[in-house]
Amino acid sequence: MGFLEADRNVRDTDLGTEIVVTGTGVPSIDPARAGAGVLVRHDDVVLHFDAGRATAARVVEAGVDVADIDALFITHHHSDHVIGLHDFLIGRWVEDDLGVTPTLDIVAPNGPSTRYCRNTFALWADDLDVRASHNGRSADINVRLMGFDVPADPTADLVEVWSKGQVKVLAGPVRHEPVAKAVGYRVETPDGVIAISGDTRVCPEVAALAAGADVVVYEAMRTQLILDLAEELHFIADYHADTVDIGRQMAELEVPTLLLTHLLPTPRTPEAKQAFVDDVRSGGYGGSVTACDDLDGVTIVGDSRSGIERRTI
Repeated sequence: MGFLEADRNVRDTDLGTEIVVTGTGVPSIDPARAGAGVLVRHDDVVLHFDAGRATAARVVEAGVDVADIDALFITHHHSDHVIGLHDFLIGRWVEDDLGVTPTLDIVAPNGPSTRYCRNTFALWADDLDVRASHNGRSADINVRLMGFDVPADPTADLVEVWSKGQVKVLAGPVRHEPVAKAVGYRVETPDGVIAISGDTRVCPEVAALAAGADVVVYEAMRTQLILDLAEELHFIADYHADTVDIGRQMAELEVPTLLLTHLLPTPRTPEAKQAFVDDVRSGGYGGSVTACDDLDGVTIVGDSRSGIERRTI
């Protein structure tokens, strides 16, 4: 797990667009799986999606300094997608000895997600004040919260929420009811398109995010196994993406590369991981599919439909 030593902290601007699944876990605590997170890097643009448990540590394991991240995107306010935001922000401030780290954009759907971000900023004010008074620095964590409205009409066009240079990020609603204002993201770079589902059922809204995508990072649940658990846990099946349905949808969209994350139930053996892949195959999907561990990923190079380099790292 982790980039090969030869790759750490070395960045050739011709390497294409890297996608690293920094966290594949679920709300339950698992030392082998960090909370939800996806890193996307193209040239000098570095983005991270969600901030689950241990996000900051996994980003560093991936060879990226948290200070180098331009923007952090939130899909929804469930704890396993945002609980690592505290550590990420405070770690970024503490390591910025000279006070020169650029402003971090935090992009989130207006509502519970932006409210959580504001509450997080306020929660650490006393800690930062005392640190700043001791070392003579500003207590400002230097972030810009960029809230956006989620279209009420699920058939509406995706909303552009952030851009820098040749990289553009769009957002659209997904189906994670009863969670309000949950979104997925679509990243467009010169090398190709990456879709990140967030937490959702398989639905037309995800298809809109993933249309023409080269890589889709999709949450995945083996529904029948969940239904075989105690009845009080069956609610989990109401708002997550079934593996067989994922395979059917991705086959219809002809997506070449699929990375499965947020694996439910958490696989504990190689055979259990393979079962996620087998389910997707049974839905008709014939492309490249990985049931990810933390820090698995791929790189899109050039003509992405024929130039995806797997970097299982």
